[in-house]
Amino acid sequence: MHAKDILIDGYSRIQEEVHAAVEGLGPDALSARPAADANSVAWLVWHLTRVQDDHVADAFGLDQVWLTEDWHKRFGLGLPPRDTGYGHSSAQVAQVRVDSAELLTGYYDAVHARSLECLRALTAADLERVVDERWDPPVTLGVRLVSVLSDDLQHVGQAAYVRGVVLGG
Repeated sequence: MHAKDILIDGYSRIQEEVHAAVEGLGPDALSARPAADANSVAWLVWHLTRVQDDHVADAFGLDQVWLTEDWHKRFGLGLPPRDTGYGHSSAQVAQVRVDSAELLTGYYDAVHARSLECLRALTAADLERVVDERWDPPVTLGVRLVSVLSDDLQHVGQAAYVRGVVLGG
């Protein structure tokens, strides 16, 4: 098995869990917050998708799906177009309200398709390419892809937990 196959499997697990976390939830349940400053399922899924979209696009020199496919207009959140949710205040988290789970999964699926397209084209040498020199040591493509995978799995796990709290189970 090649490293890219492991990454493809890992990213596909994110997609499965995103769908499970939002399935059957309406707008109120998606936006419900278990505590005043807690994150909602909608915010968590939107944020993990924005991070994946932003980081994969940057690492591969592509434009974000959020912008090129007008997802920012479909969501209509009133946030800056390149906002990923990093460092959001409680008020900004509350701004991330959606009309349906399908909007969240539609955007995630579009980002997932783009991510898989990039992952399938990877070579072992590509994983060593430096994509971010702002860190010491500089971040390679392999490290960035694992970082996004880890972050997204944590956030989708949080979304599943919030779902359980909201549904009372």
